Amino acid sequence: SGKAEGTQYGMKNQTTINVFILLGFSCGLQGQTVLFLVFFVTYVVTITENAIIIFVVKNNHHLHKPMYYFLGNLSFLEMWYISVTLPRFLFGFWSQSKSMSFSSCMTQLYFFISLMCTECVLLAVMAYDRFLAVCHPLRYAAIMTHKLCFQLSFLSWAGGFSISLVKVFFISRLTFCGPQVINHFFCDISPVLNLSCTDISLAETVDFALALVILLVPLLIVVFSYGCIVSTVLCMPSAQGRRKAISTCTSHFSVVIIFFSATLFMYARPRRIHPFNLNKVVSIFYAVFTPALNPLIYCLRNKEVKQVLRKMISTSCPA
Repeated sequence: SGKAEGTQYGMKNQTTINVFILLGFSCGLQGQTVLFLVFFVTYVVTITENAIIIFVVKNNHHLHKPMYYFLGNLSFLEMWYISVTLPRFLFGFWSQSKSMSFSSCMTQLYFFISLMCTECVLLAVMAYDRFLAVCHPLRYAAIMTHKLCFQLSFLSWAGGFSISLVKVFFISRLTFCGPQVINHFFCDISPVLNLSCTDISLAETVDFALALVILLVPLLIVVFSYGCIVSTVLCMPSAQGRRKAISTCTSHFSVVIIFFSATLFMYARPRRIHPFNLNKVVSIFYAVFTPALNPLIYCLRNKEVKQVLRKMISTSCPA
């Protein structure tokens, strides 16, 4: 009881804060300039790449297939995913004030986690699409209709934004008393939770449980789908058929490995295992560079997309 009274007394003497300061990356002027240029170029390239994919998929009837419908959804998601964090981060390089209000922090956190959860489900949907295409090719067109494609994409977006709403609701109910400095370049769950001066066990448990659900359920679907795909490919008598089946899956499988390895490391573990500097490094990888890598992976490993891009380039530049 004495400990509880001491804690309550200490909390009464603490001032509740409603403004956070994002520490970002502390380095000299030259380092700031280099980091700004790297992240700015990455942002512009990411937006351009994904916009090109959406344009190509939408304006070429050869790509009006479920696989590319979901790829267009993924590209649209990646554009917003990187835009939630990077523009404000870039602005912070040259701004005198690195502060962010509590409401802005919660808004950024909500949309970032929502888009991440949506991508988890969307990658599982894309794995299911590849499973049907390889394992049930004769029934594929009858099963994967336009209506089902829309329903699966809607489920991905609705599920991601709903789960994130629950996570952020519990976090937003916490009291933050300082210090107000977030050792990160955006409002992420772990550094925000560790600034709370109230009991975070409920919010942490809800966040960890929902993170396991939104990560492990789609991952199990991906593992099951690719297990069936590998089994089917190994039973194919034709080497050409095996190569064709593998070529339709390699780009998606590469994206899955990159995305889930980083997100499982960051979110499906207890909060205080790793230092925040390591968190920042890993966060850069999945929040900044992964959205830039995904379009390149799909374009470089997908023959249909490469052929369409070559045709568009040759048409616009005949010489």
